[in-house]
Amino acid sequence: MAGLVVAVALAYGANAAAQPTSAAPADKAATRAVHSTAIGAQAADARIRLTRVSPAYWRVTFASPPLNIVGPAEVRALVKIVEAIEASKEVKVVVFDSALPESFIAHYDLLKPLKDSTDMEPGPTGMHPVPDMMVRIARLPVVTISSIRGRATGIGSELILATDMRFASREKAILSQWEVGAGLVAGGGPMARLPRLVGRGRAMEILIASDDIDGDIAERYGYVNRALPDAELDGFVDAMARRIASFERSAIVETKKLVNVASLPPDAEMQPGWDAFIASVNRPETQLRLKALVDKGLQQPGEAEKNLGRATANYKP
Repeated sequence: MAGLVVAVALAYGANAAAQPTSAAPADKAATRAVHSTAIGAQAADARIRLTRVSPAYWRVTFASPPLNIVGPAEVRALVKIVEAIEASKEVKVVVFDSALPESFIAHYDLLKPLKDSTDMEPGPTGMHPVPDMMVRIARLPVVTISSIRGRATGIGSELILATDMRFASREKAILSQWEVGAGLVAGGGPMARLPRLVGRGRAMEILIASDDIDGDIAERYGYVNRALPDAELDGFVDAMARRIASFERSAIVETKKLVNVASLPPDAEMQPGWDAFIASVNRPETQLRLKALVDKGLQQPGEAEKNLGRATANYKP
């Protein structure tokens, strides 16, 4: 199983340019020699890649240029990956990272028809697949680590908040919950997670001021575990993942289960955020703000996405 790459390829992603994974130097030889299989397309075309570095150590890599936008199709792909992790009796640690140096995950896809999101079937928790996925990631019987390089905004921030540990590039990480600045309510559960993680005041700042936060401030607030020099991020995360993968699985599972009792929000706090997000998208005032952002270049490479906090602050009705 070592080195096996399982690619969950999205139907509309068949023409996407192939991007290398952000594997640490220790993985490069194995990566060159991988045997690849795919669901629906070749591994090189996959928007989200599940790489089994070893039976105990897996990586989930977002590789959807140019910005790693996540919408309904990507959510379905992530759900399949979560199911694979849940089904494994060997995996102990999973690292989430990005193949795009400027973007971990930009945000949710706001240009797809809203019906594509609202018509999705509930997950096993009974919730919409977005809050369902966030709950299931947080409760996986493995250690999950986010390695953050580039922008992690909206659902990107919400996904890293669902993981157990977060490590960020000091120079290149940008985190934010941008939704209030666009007239939206965040839908992936940050109102439930951030106050428990960073405290009420800082959660209000992150959520309601909706500004971009760099790696140093994210570390100071407790938004991430550590901010590391960009050149050291991959090696640090890989070494930690390999260390955890060498430990006894039942000790990891039981320890995480007890930490969850002390720290995770009740699952019931997650669905209301998604419901509020959908309601907020439909408001006329929000539609005006979103149109203005699209006109500035939202969901396209360029200044609006690079400085999203500034773009939302500069809205003029």
